[in-house]
Parts: sequence; structure tokens; C-alpha cells
Amino acid sequence: MQASKRNDGVRPVAFVTGASYGIGAACALALARDGYDIALAATRVENLAKTVEQVRASGRRVVPVALDLNAQASIEQVFASVVAAFGRVDVLVNNAASNIRRKAVDVTPEEWQAHIGVNLTGTFFMTQQMGRHLIGAKRPGCIISISSTHAVIGAAERSVYGVGKAGVVHMARMLAIEWAEYGIRVNTVAPGRLDTESPSRASTSSDPKYMQAMIDKIPLHRLCTVEDVAGAVSYLASDAASYITGQTLMLDGGLTSY
Repeated sequence: MQASKRNDGVRPVAFVTGASYGIGAACALALARDGYDIALAATRVENLAKTVEQVRASGRRVVPVALDLNAQASIEQVFASVVAAFGRVDVLVNNAASNIRRKAVDVTPEEWQAHIGVNLTGTFFMTQQMGRHLIGAKRPGCIISISSTHAVIGAAERSVYGVGKAGVVHMARMLAIEWAEYGIRVNTVAPGRLDTESPSRASTSSDPKYMQAMIDKIPLHRLCTVEDVAGAVSYLASDAASYITGQTLMLDGGLTSY
């Protein structure tokens, strides 16, 4: 996909959170290939080194930043620093997330606050910063949040994660309506089980029987890849998706079609 056309002739900018590996890194590289300069965020800026190198190799400008989604001051300061560096942000990809596998009866208030803080609260206030920026600049833009099939189907020991991701889906619907008059599109992408190196999946990924049982449930009989997600994000950010807002694109191989 090509980056959306800009009337002012300035190269567009995409801001991707959780970009040190996996989905975030893949989305950053896909958007760089589409013609965007890239801002990258992770909890530790040094973790972005590989992605920074890859984006630079594509010929695009890149700014890495450290972001704490559980701290409002960090959200505001980091977004402002990206705008100061590039002069604009055209696409925000809310990918950063926190996962926990815990029986609902064992979840502590501290765990709830920490994970909902990243997955829902932090995502909302990053999106708020983007909305304020675009509305103030009187420019259209695009916000894409990464959700999950756990937002729409139940699973044991995933309640905190699923509730947060369900909130992200509904947030897109609400803001798509509220910000449509400004030309701001808000969508989500909801992957199923991913073939990625996420630490949160290390225990199950190393269990062949578990993984085969997971694949057997998927009509297309394979896991989602980070490239699948990056392709969906690239599409939703492009002019080809200019009439799409408030939607969730399920990347689940047919899993939720049952």
C-alpha cells in the first residue's frame, strides 16, 4: 500500500507503540515501505535498536522514544516530543499491550490496574493525544489499535486481557462517530493466536500438543503471522480504506466464524 496522499507535499508520519519486536516492529516496517517516516515507542528505548536500524535501512526517518502507558505524563510528553521531531503525526498504531494468564478468582487489584492501564487506559489516552493533535491541526488522520479475538470470544484465564481488548474495540466505534466530522478514522485489528516471539506465549508455544490443538481449531489451519497484521494495518492506513471507520478487522483464519 502507498501512504495516503498529502496535499501539502510533506512526507506522512506514523507512530507505532510496542515496536521493539513482533507486531509493532512488523507494522513499523510495513508503514516505512509505504512511505511513512516512523516514530517508535517501547518501554525501554534501547529495545528499539533493531527496529530503528531496519526502518533506517528503508530510507525513512525514524525517532525512537521510551513510553510508559501507565503514566499520563509520559503519554503527553512522548507524543509532544514526536510532534516536535516530525511536525506531525498522520497515523497512530496502538500496539503496545500487556498480557496476563490468571484465573479470574486469583486476579489482584494491582494486576488488574497494571494490565488494564496499558491495554485500555493507556491506549485511550494515546488516542486522545492523537485526536487533539489532528483536530488542532485541522488535518484528517488514522488511528489503528491492535485488539484480539479474546475481545469477542471467551477463554479461560484470559479475563483481564479480554476485557481490556474488548474495550479497545468499542472505543474505536465510539470515537469513529465522535471524530468523523474531522476526517479522523478509528479502527481495530483483532488477530487470533499469533506465530510470534512474545514472552507471554513462551510456555504454550513450547508445547507441541497445545499448539496443534490450537491450530486444529482454526479453519485455515495455521496461526496468524505478524506480517498478516502488518498487512491489515497498512491497508487500513491507506487511501484504499478511506471509507472504513469504527470497524474491527478479524485476523483469525475463520476462528470466530463458527
